[in-house]
Amino acid sequence: MVATFETVQQLGKEQFEAVSAATAAVTKGWQTIAAEATDYSKKSFEKSRLLAEKLIGVKKIDEALQLQSDFAKGAYEDFIAEATKIGELYSSLAKEAFKPVETAASKVYTSAE
Repeated sequence: MVATFETVQQLGKEQFEAVSAATAAVTKGWQTIAAEATDYSKKSFEKSRLLAEKLIGVKKIDEALQLQSDFAKGAYEDFIAEATKIGELYSSLAKEAFKPVETAASKVYTSAE
């Protein structure tokens, strides 16, 4: 099969559109991840601030230990939940970023046959 100028030009256009779509997906994914990380940081800071306020008013050491223990357990659970959510966002980002490239590659492969 001999490639004409028009087919090569169309192939280049499809490749450019695929890269542009992939870039847009990556940008959107990074923005989502950054927003999620910012939200988690704000919530974590607020919980730490509340713990500090509670610790200031504690009269007994065992109350302080219980507050810190409860805080540590909650912080760990929050971290695991957030890590899972961020992992899912990264997975989604990869799928969305490669979808246009995969579509363009399949077109090239089928047109070459």
